[in-house]
Amino acid sequence: MTAPAPTTPRPRRERVPAVLVLEDGRTFRGQAYGAIGETFGEAVFNTGMSGYQETLTDPSYHRQVVVMTAPQIGNTGVNDEDPESKRIWVAGYVVRDPARIPSNWRSQRSLDEELTEQGVVGISGIDTRALTRHLRERGAMRVGIFSGVALAEPAALLAKVQAAPEMKGADLCAEVATTEKYVVPAIGEKKFTVAALDLGIKAMTPQRMAERGIEVHVFPANSTIEELYAVGPDGVFFSNGPGDPATADHQVAVAQGVLERRTPFFGICFGNQILGRALGFGTYKLKYGHRGINQPVQDRTTGKVEVTAHNHGFAVQAPLDKVSDTAYGRAEVSHVCLNDDVVEGLQCLDVPAFSVQYHPEAAAGPHDAAYLFDRFVDLMAGAPARTTAGS
Repeated sequence: MTAPAPTTPRPRRERVPAVLVLEDGRTFRGQAYGAIGETFGEAVFNTGMSGYQETLTDPSYHRQVVVMTAPQIGNTGVNDEDPESKRIWVAGYVVRDPARIPSNWRSQRSLDEELTEQGVVGISGIDTRALTRHLRERGAMRVGIFSGVALAEPAALLAKVQAAPEMKGADLCAEVATTEKYVVPAIGEKKFTVAALDLGIKAMTPQRMAERGIEVHVFPANSTIEELYAVGPDGVFFSNGPGDPATADHQVAVAQGVLERRTPFFGICFGNQILGRALGFGTYKLKYGHRGINQPVQDRTTGKVEVTAHNHGFAVQAPLDKVSDTAYGRAEVSHVCLNDDVVEGLQCLDVPAFSVQYHPEAAAGPHDAAYLFDRFVDLMAGAPARTTAGS
């Protein structure tokens, strides 16, 4: 048997100085990682130790600069199978110790190469733990990353950061959603048809539904309720997405139309916030949000605690201690984050609708919450909801 050829280390490129500037003036200096230039966004941190490729390509990160709390990133390289969309959506990327050589049998290129190819400006070699602690204490804020010819006097860089748009009040879902309707066919026997409103949908979401015999018709973010119902849906789904849910008046009106028609409804993340607004609850911006694949959530309908994947900076303001009366009947908080009691799910008791704030599709894992797609199937079938996978 012939031994595999030894891996030849890629030559390390010349180190280019880079600086990260927060809107409150705190500065971190390191080296450029990815493209050279400047970028702006909201500084947020992600606590996942794996799944960086799924994070980068999640449309919900549009206009955000992601700080990875795990110290070493890029170990497994990049492939063409794991992206959640057709491009990287993060506005910038911050890592402490980028892998020098990717090592995985599926790796096709390095993360540095991918960031450079897609024009994503990043920075490495900084104390990401100190930066994360700063964001936890002060809250998510605007940030800029500068390298190469973009470097300038500190006061000039800070002025640029402070002039950048804020996330609060940002209407972004139409910027990341599909512009044309498309169909993801059911795998095996077709059992149901679902109209899915793309607010920044991840590729794994219709895949999870297709695995359950659902034909998914994915619509642009600003589609009308008449367009959704033209396919004769057995259920309606609202996806995750970026931006402030307070701007989503059109989508809220569509969700209210679905509730009026009593069509089974399932929402994830941004979809959860829209259902909350449709029921009359408010939304608010979290101090620094939940982002990662290790967040504990309790399903209050069963008492089960799940480890879940999150990516949200806004949340629904609904009472945890009582059933609420809404224009569409009774509703209650079905899931709650055990770290901070943030609402992580809603359930209607008089119409067939529910939603969760986190990500049960979780391509990079964990998969504790995948049973929620089965609950959606049961809702469309008119069967009692399952409490766990396989029950």
